[in-house]
Amino acid sequence: MASAVPTSLRLPADVDARLERLAAETNRSKSFYLRELVTTGLDRLEWEYSIAKRAEDIRAGRRETVPLEDVERELGIQDEPVDMSILDEVE
Repeated sequence: MASAVPTSLRLPADVDARLERLAAETNRSKSFYLRELVTTGLDRLEWEYSIAKRAEDIRAGRRETVPLEDVERELGIQDEPVDMSILDEVE
């Protein structure tokens, strides 16, 4: 791991108790789980905000879009029927 910087935060008592319990049950430290949560949570937040920024740029005309028909034509799939069962796999 790259050099670590100490950080402190205040947790609600019930969240701290859950974290304590998880750490005890898995023989890991609370710090381990806090690092995991911050890292994965930060990855997700960065991803979500990047999508929001792109949408904002599209609405403001700062980003170009491509019509679906152009994409389908480019890929040679404009006349193929869509298999709607693929939606069953989407969360």
